[in-house]
Amino acid sequence: MQRDEFQTAFWSTKRAMAEAAEAAFNQHGVRAGQQFILERLWETDGQTPGELAKALGLATPTVTRTATRMETAGLLHREAHPSDARLVRLCLTDRGRRLEKTLEQERRRLTERALRGLTDDEREQLVQLLETIRTNLGERK
Repeated sequence: MQRDEFQTAFWSTKRAMAEAAEAAFNQHGVRAGQQFILERLWETDGQTPGELAKALGLATPTVTRTATRMETAGLLHREAHPSDARLVRLCLTDRGRRLEKTLEQERRRLTERALRGLTDDEREQLVQLLETIRTNLGERK
């Protein structure tokens, strides 16, 4: 393998995946990446930005900025925390709740499109290999 073959393949694949995700989710008024915050709120609504950041492995300011965009888009709203006046909770709007099934379908279609032509064993192996790469680079789950 040439010296930069892996990195070239990885980064071009990452870019293609990001572009496809952006197109899939944008048609529903959701920017790529916001679906991960929505997924966490569908599981447990009313989490704080800090709780979401920890669960997603992000910085709290990143979640706060993203939540502001999502609030503008009508996907969530902020509420005062019931026991700590310094905190806010991020809560889904009706629109944010209604998108759960739609975005899940988009995610499944995107996954199928990306993995088309791979056997189930190859798909499992690919996920394991990506997990190994992430571990090697010191990223957490």
